[in-house]
Amino acid sequence: MTASTANAQRFREFKMPDVGEGLTEAEILKWYVKPGDTVTDGQVVCEVETAKAAVELPIPYDGVVHELNFGEGVTVDVGTVIISVDTDPGAGPATAPAAVEAPQEAAKAEDEAEPQGRQAVLVGYGAAPSSTKRRARKPQPGVPAQPEPVSAALQAELNARTAPAPVAPVAPVANGTSAGSAGRPLAKPPVRKLAKDLGIDLATIVPSGPDGIITREDVHAAAAPAAPAAVPAPVTEAVAPAETGVVNAAARERRVPVKGVRKATAQAMVASAFTAPHVTEFITVDVTRTMKLVQELKQDPDMAGLRVNPLLLVARAFLVALKRHPEVNAAWDEARQEIVYKDYVNLGIAAATPRGLIVPNIKDAGAKTLPQLAAELGDLVATAREGKTSPAAMTGGTVTITNVGVFGVDTGTPILNPGESAILAFGAVKLQPWVHKGKVKARQVTTLALSFDHRLIDGELGSKLLADIAAVLERPKRLITWG
Repeated sequence: MTASTANAQRFREFKMPDVGEGLTEAEILKWYVKPGDTVTDGQVVCEVETAKAAVELPIPYDGVVHELNFGEGVTVDVGTVIISVDTDPGAGPATAPAAVEAPQEAAKAEDEAEPQGRQAVLVGYGAAPSSTKRRARKPQPGVPAQPEPVSAALQAELNARTAPAPVAPVAPVANGTSAGSAGRPLAKPPVRKLAKDLGIDLATIVPSGPDGIITREDVHAAAAPAAPAAVPAPVTEAVAPAETGVVNAAARERRVPVKGVRKATAQAMVASAFTAPHVTEFITVDVTRTMKLVQELKQDPDMAGLRVNPLLLVARAFLVALKRHPEVNAAWDEARQEIVYKDYVNLGIAAATPRGLIVPNIKDAGAKTLPQLAAELGDLVATAREGKTSPAAMTGGTVTITNVGVFGVDTGTPILNPGESAILAFGAVKLQPWVHKGKVKARQVTTLALSFDHRLIDGELGSKLLADIAAVLERPKRLITWG
């Protein structure tokens, strides 16, 4: 056994795992350990925030913390080493792994260290390994070949106990592409599609990604209206917390980095708005009987200890209407040009949290009884407020409800959660003059707004769904006759 091999076995490196489904980065919110601390297998060492939730990460080794590669507030790519552990501290003075190793040797060591299949990260299933290999780019005549990025060299740099230095931006050339690309700008297929949808010419964009690759943020920046030029804040190694931002006292402005849940929400809303053709319909309905039923259910022994409110019955009405119109519960598969009809309803509930808007969902909500639905809804809201919603709870949704009425708002035009077919906005319930049994009386009235994907749902179908939701809320006995 060589000294380098023994050293690699002694100093185990823990990489940022994929704690969700396909997430590419996470921000380190808090470290619970420091160099020199003893850790055990399964001990939580840090808390990270992804685009979906805050998650605590356990370490899969026993030993002594040798190094923390990044500080708090730093966003780290999935697969990057964030902490190293000395698993044999009694073997003598700690010696860091070699700072530089040949790319071939580093690649070989990396292959030996990584298990086959998904990486065991203790949180989720880890990132799935690619089954394909990227074909080498053919050199173009008259253009000097650019060296490919070497992952092993990056790993060696991380092993040297220093945080990676900022990558210098690729110098733009006259046509707006990177110096490493001649003619055709470098961008991934989803980014190309986004640029096409927004009507942006990739050749006019200055790339900010590694190796001159154009990112989604570059496309969005090019699509945004021109703003007055601002002097960029100096970049420091320690990233300030998002809540603090950069304050310009003279201009009375405060700049806050866009990341975490806010960044994910912005990207999702832009993608949804420019991908799914939205149609929104409205209906105003007398919900006096439903509000009376809410009060009766609060006194029902079967609902004891459960949170009973109007949103619960709106959710049940939505599920009953979906049962009458199951073709609404579908998804559009652009890649395969197929419509996927789903025989289950994962009901999303939009929740405002200190970290921003999230949409956890109740799995298979249509199969649950009213007490079960109330229990799940109560747990979902409580978990979201505590900031403990798991990434799994925010994936796989089919339709969503957003309760704008809690803010005193009558209605709105909600934007679809990406991948879902419909979203229902529930407005404030107010006493209003209403014709009831031929007389004008004060009745409890609300307005519902339903946005749906017009690729999946025609106007007739969307109208029938919304009308049925309103009909149930107007006469809640239909929960029995239609359910």
